[in-house]
Amino acid sequence: MGREHTCEGSFNGERGEGKALLETDEVIFRGAFRARVKFNAVTSITVRAGALSLKTGDGTLTLYLGEYAEPWAEKIRNPPSRIEKLGVKPGMSVSVLGIDDDAFLKELRERTERITAGRAAAQSDIIFASIARESDLRRLERLKASLKPDGAIWTIRPKGKNGVSEAAVRAAGLAAGLVDVKVARFSDTHTAEKFVIPKAKRR
Repeated sequence: MGREHTCEGSFNGERGEGKALLETDEVIFRGAFRARVKFNAVTSITVRAGALSLKTGDGTLTLYLGEYAEPWAEKIRNPPSRIEKLGVKPGMSVSVLGIDDDAFLKELRERTERITAGRAAAQSDIIFASIARESDLRRLERLKASLKPDGAIWTIRPKGKNGVSEAAVRAAGLAAGLVDVKVARFSDTHTAEKFVIPKAKRR
C-alpha cells in the first residue's frame, strides 16, 4: 500500500492538488493548501467513491485517493504500533545502544525477551543505535559485523537542524557496506532510518 500519493484534496473550503502522506500517527497534505490531521483527533472516517474523509474538530480533510482510500482508512482506524513498524517480531534477538527512551524499551520488552543493551550481540536480528553526533556514525561498520545477514540496523537520530543530517547518515551507511531502505518516525523528537546488508553481499 502506498504511503505517499499525489492527489486532490479539500479542507475548510480550500481545494487543489498536492501530496498526501500517511505517517505513523497522522496524515499530512502539502500542495494547494497544507493540512495535518492526527489520528487521535479524527472523530469519524468515511470512504465514498475513492474519497477518504477525516472529520476533526477543526474541519474535514478529504483526500481523493481512489483505490488507496479504503486501505488508508483501515490503517488510520487500526494503526500499527511503533514496534510493528520497526519490524520487531516475537523472539527476535535485538540489541540497543545508547537509546534513552523508557517507553520504547518497555514496548520492546513486551515484544521479545532477547534484548542486549549497551552492546551489539552477535547474530542480532535488529540493532537500534543512537546517532547523536557525527562521530557516532563510525560504529556502523562494526555493528554490521554483529548483524545476521538478513538483519537490520536502525539508526535513531534527533530531528532538526542541530541533529546529524540524513545525508550524513546515508553516506556513513554506504561507506560501511549498508544500504538504506526505510525511514520511519521514531518519536516526536527522533527519526529512524533502516539499513541492511545488500542481498548480493549476504553470506
